Amino acid sequence: MKTDVLIVGSGVAGLYCALNLPDDKNIIIVTKNKARRSDSFLAQGGICVLRDEEDYDSFYEDTLKAGHYENNPDSVHIMIHSSQEVISDLVALGVRFEKNGKEFTYTREGAHSKPRILFHEDETGKEITSHLLEAAMNRKNITVIENYTMVDLICEDGECHGIIGHDENGNYSAISADYTVLATGGIGGIFEHSTNYRHLTGDAIALALKYGIKLLHIDYIQIHPTTLYSEKEGREFLISESVRGEGAVLLNSKGERFVNELLPRDVVANAIFEEMKKEGTKHVWLSLAPIPEQEIKTHFPNIYQHCLEEGYDVTKEPIPVVPSQHYFMGGIEVDRYSKTSMERLYAAGETACNGVHGKNRLASNSLLESLVFAKRAAKRIAEEYTEVKSEKEIIIDGSKYKNYKEEYKQAVLAAIEREKMSHE
Repeated sequence: MKTDVLIVGSGVAGLYCALNLPDDKNIIIVTKNKARRSDSFLAQGGICVLRDEEDYDSFYEDTLKAGHYENNPDSVHIMIHSSQEVISDLVALGVRFEKNGKEFTYTREGAHSKPRILFHEDETGKEITSHLLEAAMNRKNITVIENYTMVDLICEDGECHGIIGHDENGNYSAISADYTVLATGGIGGIFEHSTNYRHLTGDAIALALKYGIKLLHIDYIQIHPTTLYSEKEGREFLISESVRGEGAVLLNSKGERFVNELLPRDVVANAIFEEMKKEGTKHVWLSLAPIPEQEIKTHFPNIYQHCLEEGYDVTKEPIPVVPSQHYFMGGIEVDRYSKTSMERLYAAGETACNGVHGKNRLASNSLLESLVFAKRAAKRIAEEYTEVKSEKEIIIDGSKYKNYKEEYKQAVLAAIEREKMSHE
């Protein structure tokens, strides 16, 4: 196959990038699983937006403070000042954010000094991503290929000319492209406990390691303080931070509060770990008692229903929660236009690192950051577009990739450990 622009990943970054590319460019989006099975669909809480210019200083400071001041100030500035434009785009596509009459309703989450988060019930990610996917499916120049797994990059003379991958039957093929965008999501699939889909295993990070593409902060991995504790295997169910933002409190086994629930995620998670260690328990408790019952059922219907299915009525009793791996702040190093250190190769979303999040991501900045820099990637590709001038034959030897899953997983884990040790 040959295309103008190839995008690997069908979350908000990949879809929004595609929608912002020119209509005269042929675009292929490949995704490892079903198009709807991206972590973008799972985002519960919401998406940050600059409410007005008076909000800028506190939004900026909240983001840097949560990130332990290791953020890239330029990237943070770009994200904040691009937020209103992104929200306008989403509303134009039909995304339904909560409103009070004609005005947006804002909620607040941990480490935010004021409410600035737009939401749709407790399924904001699903609301946004489904509209982006529908729009992409309706574009004649965009083709979405599901169940196609990237296993390698096509590299020549320091440039990326596409990828090698296989379909669900294990048939290998090459997709050549003038430009490639990696939007493959997080790395939760390589961890035992994670809120991520299990098929998100950091493949783009492994290939960056293979080809010497620059990485940044790959040991910066966020633990979400509150996922529903369960003995079952598989992805942990997230209890959105906005639940605590609306008043829910964390309790130990004696029913005592032990932490300020609105502190940054890493601080709250560490406090929970300490309490579990002190009490010798596998979880703590989250009580939604301070939130009115009707508010729970209208603002958090998905959480309410899921907990009910697991045997907990959050309107009447606290639920057991435990921290789990949630988000990857590091990734493939990119500039302010999402370009990697390899020519013709861009990266956006959770697999990329432009320094916005620093050492710890501020709640509800993930969707915003992904969208802002995916659009910038699309605009830069359009501005600089030139065709690949190569007639090199691509020979695929499927036997080379026999054990790629385990090899890539171990390569990523080893790289994270090396980075962690270098910081220590």
